[in-house]
Amino acid sequence: MMNRRDAIARVGLIMGGTVVGAEAFLSGCAPSGGSAAAATTFTPAVVAMLDEVGETILPTTAKSPGAKAAKIGEFMKVIVTDCYDKADQEVFATAVPSINALASETYGKPFMDLAGDERHALLVTLDQSARDHDGGLEDGDPAHYFTLVKQLTLWGFFTSEVGSTEGLRYLPVPGKYDGCTEYEDGDRAWAAI
Repeated sequence: MMNRRDAIARVGLIMGGTVVGAEAFLSGCAPSGGSAAAATTFTPAVVAMLDEVGETILPTTAKSPGAKAAKIGEFMKVIVTDCYDKADQEVFATAVPSINALASETYGKPFMDLAGDERHALLVTLDQSARDHDGGLEDGDPAHYFTLVKQLTLWGFFTSEVGSTEGLRYLPVPGKYDGCTEYEDGDRAWAAI
């Protein structure tokens, strides 16, 4: 979907921008009007599929684990169930069936049965659809379901222990402040913990 460098560069924008459910998460309050039905949509099979979708977005490389290592499906389950309002829960609930429907329409089989290159191509198509959809949103309109999945993947991975200590450079005990550090192309970004 995107290379790791692009993902790291964009995570700052995403974390600094609007992430659906972030306000409720940061305030520690459950959103009003949440749906109890949202919790029942996260069966073990759905969580496993969300892990695989996340892994396709942020795959394991020689230098870093992928989103699956961060248990991204479980992260999505918690955030959607506890932090999303009812409207966003309903949009997110369409993600897995819609991804499977597109996979079946395009390749004749569900997402979990696709090869890695087929998964990647499918998510690239969904990403473009999400950008087209979200580009014309008015205030209050719900985001595309794939936008929610992608936001949660980036948020969950880069704030997880494995993402911040192995996916990003991590210094558990900071030393002196050095405001002018050399950066070489391909270096990982620093974790902000």
